[in-house]
Amino acid sequence: MTAETTVDRTTMDPAKLKAIDVHVHVETDGNGHFSLPNAYLAASAHHFGSEHRAPTLADTADYYRQRDLGAVVFTVDIESSTGHPALSQENIAQVAADNADVLIPFASVDPAKGVAGARRFRTLVTEHGMRGLKFHPSIQNFAPDDGSAYPLLEVAQELGVPAVFHTGQTGIGAGMPGGGGIKLALSNPMLLDEVAVTFPGLKIVMAHPSFPWQDEALAVAMHKPNVHIDLSGWSPKYFPPQLVRYANSLLQDKVLFGSDYPLITPDRWLSDFERLDIKPHVRPKIYKDNAVALLGLGEGQ
Repeated sequence: MTAETTVDRTTMDPAKLKAIDVHVHVETDGNGHFSLPNAYLAASAHHFGSEHRAPTLADTADYYRQRDLGAVVFTVDIESSTGHPALSQENIAQVAADNADVLIPFASVDPAKGVAGARRFRTLVTEHGMRGLKFHPSIQNFAPDDGSAYPLLEVAQELGVPAVFHTGQTGIGAGMPGGGGIKLALSNPMLLDEVAVTFPGLKIVMAHPSFPWQDEALAVAMHKPNVHIDLSGWSPKYFPPQLVRYANSLLQDKVLFGSDYPLITPDRWLSDFERLDIKPHVRPKIYKDNAVALLGLGEGQ
């Protein structure tokens, strides 16, 4: 009998994991459909100087299991702004359930889908086991504080699941005419200050070092107790010094390990993070403990 066949995939045990990566993308359904239109995929690959990689979710589970890592996985529903059909949320939920020892699925519902979208999100959480909500304001073409996402956020707050918002610049659309129509200003983290006021019980995660608005992100996270920061999308060796300083001190309980896989691998991220001057008692918080608290792991899952 191989070690693989003895793995209990029905539940996640944080004690068995070295770290939890809170920012992992699902980019294909494995049947030739991708999360982004082809033009965006090509522009993104050119921007980052690498070929587009799109492992299946099952392959992602195996990748993380081999490394004793957990992963929060999601796609982004951009159907209303681009006409591109979203990946199946139900399929993501099912594959995650089949690999629950390492995967935690978040849903994504385009805010333009309104009340119907909010009903769908509720079903994805209560009937399919989704554990959070993912937004990319620049690609979905909405401002977090314009009210369009509020029906979704009301459900998230009621059900006690986190909402993740892309913040800062994005490589998606970079170099395309007009940036592919993607508006960077919609991902200014200051727009989440209003959201945090309106939904004080909602757990909010600002994704990525928020270039060029890093100080704004730190200010919001410092001021609003329900706002966190994930460190995905950048190699830690490029983190702004003020982000490292606050992660190492005043925000040590609100900063989370995230890679942005498959764009950045957790192997690279963790290796580069080891080289940062992070206090010994802070490292386990960023690697895993803060995610355990945010996701409510160990509280009946």
